[in-house]
Amino acid sequence: MPDGSPSPAVAEAEHWFQAHGLSYFVPDVRDAVRAGLRPRRFLPPVLGVSLLAVAIGALLAWFSDEVTAAPAVIVSFAGIGALGYALTALRAQGIVVWALSHTFGSLRVLVPMVSRALPLLLVFVTFLFINAEAWQMTANLKPGILWTVVLLLTGLAVLFLLVRLPEEVDRVDDAVDDEFLRRTTRGTPLEAAAVRLVEEGRDPAANAQVSGYDRWNLILVLLVVQIGQVLLLAVTVFCFFLLFGALVMTVDVQNAWTGLDGGVDSFSFLPTVSYELLKVSLFLAAFSGLYFTVSAVTDETYRSQFFAAVTEELERAVGMRAVYLTLRDDPATA
Repeated sequence: MPDGSPSPAVAEAEHWFQAHGLSYFVPDVRDAVRAGLRPRRFLPPVLGVSLLAVAIGALLAWFSDEVTAAPAVIVSFAGIGALGYALTALRAQGIVVWALSHTFGSLRVLVPMVSRALPLLLVFVTFLFINAEAWQMTANLKPGILWTVVLLLTGLAVLFLLVRLPEEVDRVDDAVDDEFLRRTTRGTPLEAAAVRLVEEGRDPAANAQVSGYDRWNLILVLLVVQIGQVLLLAVTVFCFFLLFGALVMTVDVQNAWTGLDGGVDSFSFLPTVSYELLKVSLFLAAFSGLYFTVSAVTDETYRSQFFAAVTEELERAVGMRAVYLTLRDDPATA
């Protein structure tokens, strides 16, 4: 445009990106994120959160006389601080909100998918639940250690996703051609522009390779969607074992399996619901989350089911970006 402002098509595309959790695709947002990652900008908050986490962890360990609580509190506060900085300074709020709304807004589709994986998973994990060693192990874990174990299993699941999810982005941007662009931009602000560029012999597919902040934007969307699915399954497993244990695990059985001298610590109004039952259910739910995360990404059956819900959105994002970059780099085509 003569005054340097973006063309209407480019402006509409940028508005569409931000509304669909693709805010890093927009240059202004990307510049703000880049500024937020400069050491002089993020080191002060990191230092402040670290000192606060260490202080709270030390105080809690001192007053509760449980040294093992300190690492769990420090890691938890560090994670909360990192999430808060990402949602504000790194402009990830739009990414997280859209991904979570897409995940839990499609429960009608998500619940049947989870129900396919849940029976086999429960059969596998139930053998651990009705095992005296599992009850003894978790019953003797202090709360701080148990929460640290849960955080460790969660961290392993996230790390595994961060290693494997980039492959999904590579698979999609390698498949871009003219027909891909026509299909993925249908119903978007760039539908007409995509058809015109293809008919004129332009090559938007040359801009299909996703890299840098744009690539991380797509990975974060996939990560949050997958975490939402895993969280739903883990909560379901936790509630199942809590109910199952309350029904079939009598107080005598729980006392025998935990081997605690004073017996289990039960609620007065629900004798079979004990603190030890909560602990073993939480541990198995976290373990199930890790197991399901690995299965959903590596097993072809699970992968086709659980990535099918976001594959269309991922392809649309890649197609829109290719056309958008073509229009932005050559204003005469807009």
